[in-house]
Amino acid sequence: MSKSSESQTGAAAAEAIADCPHCQKPLPLCICDSITPIENKLSLLILQHPQEQDRALGTARLTALHFKDAVVKIGLSWPSLSKALGRPVADPSRWAVLYLGSAKVADLDTNGDIVAIDRKGQIEDNQRAILRGIEGIVLLDGTWSQAKALWWRNAWMLKCQRVILGPAHPSRYGKLRREPRRDGLSTIEAAAMALAALEKRPDIAATLHGSFERMLARYREAQSVLPELAPKPRPKRDYRRRKRA
Repeated sequence: MSKSSESQTGAAAAEAIADCPHCQKPLPLCICDSITPIENKLSLLILQHPQEQDRALGTARLTALHFKDAVVKIGLSWPSLSKALGRPVADPSRWAVLYLGSAKVADLDTNGDIVAIDRKGQIEDNQRAILRGIEGIVLLDGTWSQAKALWWRNAWMLKCQRVILGPAHPSRYGKLRREPRRDGLSTIEAAAMALAALEKRPDIAATLHGSFERMLARYREAQSVLPELAPKPRPKRDYRRRKRA
């Protein structure tokens, strides 16, 4: 069989695998039946870059399914937080946006799991008061360069409180999806860490981590019999942009 025929056969097989209407993952990877939505006090908004719709390993929609107050939007820019949320009123000054950029918790004089920083990437004073006043959090779903694009194309984010995370361990993705930095996490891990810290509810982290582990276990099992679910190599150009970001 020619390489072209093999490629067409693989593509046809991938398309033949039905998606879950809820998490939109291939059914062999779906864990929706084990999810019970959490009553979260802080609202969650996940903005996904249009090019980061990974059916197999992406976690944006899976993350949102875990919370009763969560919204996923796909796009590059929105005129305001209200428009992104689909709500008539939303005050960005009461929201946080998780964006690492070049900032690292390890470089700051703190050991906090979640840290509020200013526009220069320096730690804010009155951490407790700032974090206690947050009503919602925005997560950017995409590669390093895609997250940077979302950050720069949405000026209203500058009105939000920027926060970064200091995870004690690298992402559970492991070799399945390498991150350019040790503190780079999947969307579901970032949500787990941020909301657990802000709401002071370790059960949130335990629940989301458990779901992520189940999804990864399903993926590893399915990959052996459905190789078409294997992640596609990222374009070299995108990788270089991630390294520079």
